[in-house]
Amino acid sequence: MHTTTLSFKDQILEGIPNPLPAPKPFDAAINHAPKRKAILSKAEEKLALKNALRYFDKKDHKTLLPEFKNELDTYGRIYMYRLRPDYKMYARPIAEYPAKSTQAAAIMLMIQNNLDYAVAQHPHELITYGGNGGVFSNWAQYRLTMKYLAEMNDEQTLVMYSGHPMGLFPSHKEAPRVVVTNGMMIPNYSKPDDWEKFNALGVTQYGQMTAGSYMYIGPQGIVHGTTITVLNGFRKIKKEPKGHLFVTSGLGGMSGAQPKAGNIAGCITVCAEVNPKITQVRLDQGWIDEKITDLDALVNRVNKAKAEKETISIAYLGNVVDVWEKFDEAHIHIDLGSDQTSLHNPWAGGYYPVDVSFEDANEMMANQPELFKEKVQDTLRRHADAINKHTAKGTYFFDYGNAFLLEASRAGANVMAENCIDFKYPSYVQDIMGPMCFDYGFGPFRWVCASGKAEDLAQTDAIACRVLEDIKKNSPEEIQQQMADNIQWIKGAQENKLVVGSQARILYADAEGRMKIAEAFNQAIKNGDIGTVVLGRDHHDVSGTDSPYRETSNIYDGSRFTADMAIQNVIGDSFRGATWVSIHNGGGVGWGEVINGGFGMVLDGSIEASKRLKQMLFWDVNNGISRRSWARNEGAVFAIKRAMETEPNLKVTLPNFVDDDLLNEV
Repeated sequence: MHTTTLSFKDQILEGIPNPLPAPKPFDAAINHAPKRKAILSKAEEKLALKNALRYFDKKDHKTLLPEFKNELDTYGRIYMYRLRPDYKMYARPIAEYPAKSTQAAAIMLMIQNNLDYAVAQHPHELITYGGNGGVFSNWAQYRLTMKYLAEMNDEQTLVMYSGHPMGLFPSHKEAPRVVVTNGMMIPNYSKPDDWEKFNALGVTQYGQMTAGSYMYIGPQGIVHGTTITVLNGFRKIKKEPKGHLFVTSGLGGMSGAQPKAGNIAGCITVCAEVNPKITQVRLDQGWIDEKITDLDALVNRVNKAKAEKETISIAYLGNVVDVWEKFDEAHIHIDLGSDQTSLHNPWAGGYYPVDVSFEDANEMMANQPELFKEKVQDTLRRHADAINKHTAKGTYFFDYGNAFLLEASRAGANVMAENCIDFKYPSYVQDIMGPMCFDYGFGPFRWVCASGKAEDLAQTDAIACRVLEDIKKNSPEEIQQQMADNIQWIKGAQENKLVVGSQARILYADAEGRMKIAEAFNQAIKNGDIGTVVLGRDHHDVSGTDSPYRETSNIYDGSRFTADMAIQNVIGDSFRGATWVSIHNGGGVGWGEVINGGFGMVLDGSIEASKRLKQMLFWDVNNGISRRSWARNEGAVFAIKRAMETEPNLKVTLPNFVDDDLLNEV
């Protein structure tokens, strides 16, 4: 067995240790993924074991076989816990990584940030958020990938097949250093049980969005989007957030952002969560202000907050259905309501049944999956009924793109509109983010200061704010609100203590804003004012994702079930200068329900980086605006016409609008 203590750099360069490290005990203090249901036949179990053992020298197979068999039986997956590194997992300053390529070192930093214990939902299972959003399927893949990145030069590209590092291939300096695919199934093999089966076999994984593309920055990423959503939700109902109530659920990786966003918006937030460990993590991190475990105490606390017009976030440790029902009974008016449990993953820990303890539900999920499904669907019907009672009294409810309405409809819940085609409640993209942000090109632009220095982040905040304020002076009226919201956001970024893991930031910007901010960063790097910066975005954006119930839910020309835009996005980014690109099946609304693409780009102060950022960021946004304008979205038509005025090489096909009165004659 492996006994020598190696430095961090040496462990990276070692890859899969030889001899093997000693087995590691299961750490019960860590938040672990639930046991996955047994779905493999006996023959498939043997295939899964054979697939896992191919990472190791034949001499180790006899030792590892019973260990991997036990993992498969106990957890439903082979994670190879023995290979978990001994070093602490976090985003180190870029200079600390053993690498021949600065770009490769930046990717190593981002991978480790995704697996940081303060960031990842189930770090020992390599899952960043959403219950199944994996960076890798097992620790052998992690070790091999880090070794390849340490060895690669700037004329190689690392090819990643759903967590598996296929290898380094010759390319050229302008090519992406890494190309990532996750879960890219033949369409007829993209049902939830297909994920369970092929993931258990070790041949594919669910990368979610920024998990499998190494671009997650902790809950901050969605704090911003949620803040914008909550602010505009209150604007929609013509109420100030102060003293008014937002009720939702989920405190996991992405959904954990909700209470912090509610505080920034200035409302009262009640967020229910069934998992005691993750609730305590959010309390310890300061992402929630208070934790309450009793419904009567919750009612009293909310009434006090309303009376005193507090800005406060309260976590209720329990099922959100109980909260909706109790607030109805206690006549507590809910102004805004939503849900952000992981309903893209309803049968494997994304949503929990009411009136069943968390521990019993986990047991039922693994050992009685059909009963668990039945209980979840009963709960969805009850959940919808409780929401309907509140909306009848004036609550504004929106689907937060987590497949709540989709799964509720499949359970037979009362969520369909009178035409029996649409849902009775809108998606937040349909009502808020689509027409107000995405159609105008505004989406989640994010960056990471690879030096790891807080002072670098503070400088980039100041640079971004100056750029946005300068742009706003001459911005058209149509985007003044978006500009103002994001300037306010970036000014408050430091005091809101949004950093979890890497020194990262996010704001919403259009193509002009993204390019000008990135160019200002690149110049600051060239001047020696700050270190290397990694650019990226959430896939939840203008152009990166085709998702008919979320990102493209406000596309009404019949094309929202197509995925041309996402595929074109990642192809276009790859030859316009992205450092790495990724394309996924899955995302936040479910396996088989969405295709989404992402990128990362390293800024190093060079002339080459300046050229790449302009070419790639312009395409990355305007590809999506073009598609939205062709769907006759008026904001997007305005935005793409404006883009063509500024860039003579851009020529986009524009739609002709048809008079509805003419169609009525047909």
